[in-house]
Amino acid sequence: MWPRLALALVLLCLTVPTARPAAPGVALVIALDGPIGPASAAYVARSLAAAEAQGAAVAVLRLDTPGGLDDAMRAIVRAMLASPVPVLAYVAPSGARAASAGTYILYASALAAMAPGTNLGAATPVSLFGATPLPGTPPSGNGAAGRDDHPAGPSDAELTKVTNDAAAYIRGLATMHGRNPDWAEQSVREAVSLSYEAALREHVIDVVASSVADLLAQADRRTVLVAGRPVQLATKDLQIRETAPDWRDRLLATLTNPAIVYLLLLAGLAGIAFELSHPGIFAPGVVGTICLLLGGYGLNLLPIDYAGVALVVFGLALMTTEAFLPAFGAFVVGGGAAFLLGSLMMFDNPGFRPSLALIGTATATCMILFGVVLAALLRARRRPVVTGDAAMTGAVGQALAWSGHEGEVLVHGERWHARSDVSLQPGDAIKVRRRDGLVLQVRPK
Repeated sequence: MWPRLALALVLLCLTVPTARPAAPGVALVIALDGPIGPASAAYVARSLAAAEAQGAAVAVLRLDTPGGLDDAMRAIVRAMLASPVPVLAYVAPSGARAASAGTYILYASALAAMAPGTNLGAATPVSLFGATPLPGTPPSGNGAAGRDDHPAGPSDAELTKVTNDAAAYIRGLATMHGRNPDWAEQSVREAVSLSYEAALREHVIDVVASSVADLLAQADRRTVLVAGRPVQLATKDLQIRETAPDWRDRLLATLTNPAIVYLLLLAGLAGIAFELSHPGIFAPGVVGTICLLLGGYGLNLLPIDYAGVALVVFGLALMTTEAFLPAFGAFVVGGGAAFLLGSLMMFDNPGFRPSLALIGTATATCMILFGVVLAALLRARRRPVVTGDAAMTGAVGQALAWSGHEGEVLVHGERWHARSDVSLQPGDAIKVRRRDGLVLQVRPK
């Protein structure tokens, strides 16, 4: 019996596959570079979902941003806080920054880190409708920024509410992850910034790391808050894998680029204007409508000042008026000024406005196209036709030989057979009414 039992155990060991060592975990690196907008929010949310689906151990959000839109920033923060995968925010490479909206994202991360030579801060909300005054200065003293007895902010009630909301938001993020809430509120109310060394000293960040590998090594065995519960990180020997935006993110980034949106709107308005002035060409109207719809989609996703949009349209209308009511350039100059002011007002958010060079070039181009080229084209359409039946109608000539209601006339240096409802005499001046084949219908001039 024992020999049989031993043989059965040997066969069982041979049939059971040998267990392989577990594959190393993955640290998914998400690069968030440039202004934060709708495309950035969609890219981060999709990448965090992919990290969860792939079973990544951590997600490293590498930051280098001047700031961006409040709605997009809050969408990223919501995705980070809801993700079951720990999110490590890392301001890198050296020379990068996490300004404005980037500071909120850094505070929302499970672990905040910076590379040497980086900075963060200046998280004061910026108004879309004019210059933003610096909010009121909080009282001096340790922890004074967190009390409710600080002086009132600016007299603008809406800006005060926005500033207070932003300060409470970032303070809540700081408290959640055990970071310095007083400096967080100070960055909102006083627009202050910190270098990487000062940020570590003030307990704004947790780690200073020279690379992603260094960050993972320092993060190992730290306890962080993930989706509302404490989690101990296991980041040793993780495989680093970077993710890139897919075609949807790149398309959305293109359509929400303020410079692209601005050019699409101008191309659309120009195409429709030329189609209306020259009906029947179709191509300018079709292309202009497509550009206008794409530009309108981008405007729908971006915060804009509609007074600026109205000024741009009014400026184009004034420049177009020059073609119909010549005013020696007055409409062109006035329209150009309105167009320039509207272009500057339309996108009034740092990092989300076209460059001054682009706005200046677009203004000069529109003044030339609408004020000069369109006027020349319309004047050319008003000139009399010099060929075909239309050129012959209304032409003036002279009767050469006439009998009854028919005879011969000289028109444009050519001899024609002609008919008339009245009798003519040789030498009489005539005017052509129309042409019927090779016969002119004429009348006395």
